[in-house]
Amino acid sequence: MSETENQGSNADGDKEISLEELSNAFARMLQPPEDAEEAAAASDESPETGQNESPPASVAFDVTPRGLLEALLFVGHPENEPLTREQAVSVIHGVEPAEIDGFVESLNEEYSAAGHAVEIVSQGTGYRLVLRPHFERVRNRFYGKVREARLSQAAIEVLSLVAYSQPINSQTVTDLRGYPSSSILSQLVRRQLLRIERPQEKPRTPVYYTTDRFLDLFGLEDLNDLPRSQESEP
Repeated sequence: MSETENQGSNADGDKEISLEELSNAFARMLQPPEDAEEAAAASDESPETGQNESPPASVAFDVTPRGLLEALLFVGHPENEPLTREQAVSVIHGVEPAEIDGFVESLNEEYSAAGHAVEIVSQGTGYRLVLRPHFERVRNRFYGKVREARLSQAAIEVLSLVAYSQPINSQTVTDLRGYPSSSILSQLVRRQLLRIERPQEKPRTPVYYTTDRFLDLFGLEDLNDLPRSQESEP
């Protein structure tokens, strides 16, 4: 299913996808686990990619604290927030928060000497791996194409869960799907189909909502216009 399907295009160049497909995706997410396992076994394919999975190959390499920090920055925070020193040392055992600054400086020196397109910048109370300014035009050209790209089946499933169950947090989406979903949620936030809010009450776990752009994409006045069926009732 794609954004470039069915009912014409909006001002951003996206086209509406079927509301029925969205409703059906949500209903499938509510299937008992054993039913979902049978469906996956019948297809013998990865639900995320639609391709046959193969066992990962074993690769031997040295893991250093600096390398772990680089990996954390590359993967990024699940809620698209800067990585703080405290978060980093909670994963990199035996390292003090004050050492993180030195690792960042060392990595940036290496990136600069090698002419890498990325650098680590300080943002708020943490760090983020970003493109150097000179390469921003590459990102802009790329995302112009991504705007027209198809939504994967996994993205439709995540979008349907949020649409019918909002507000909903990342862990709940993952639990309902049975697969990690934080990267897909971030993708849908970047495409302005979802937004994040952090509740005032503790524990202040970020939750996801659909956006006005989501309503426009599906031709809805409000969320009450979402199709409902017995299978898709939470």
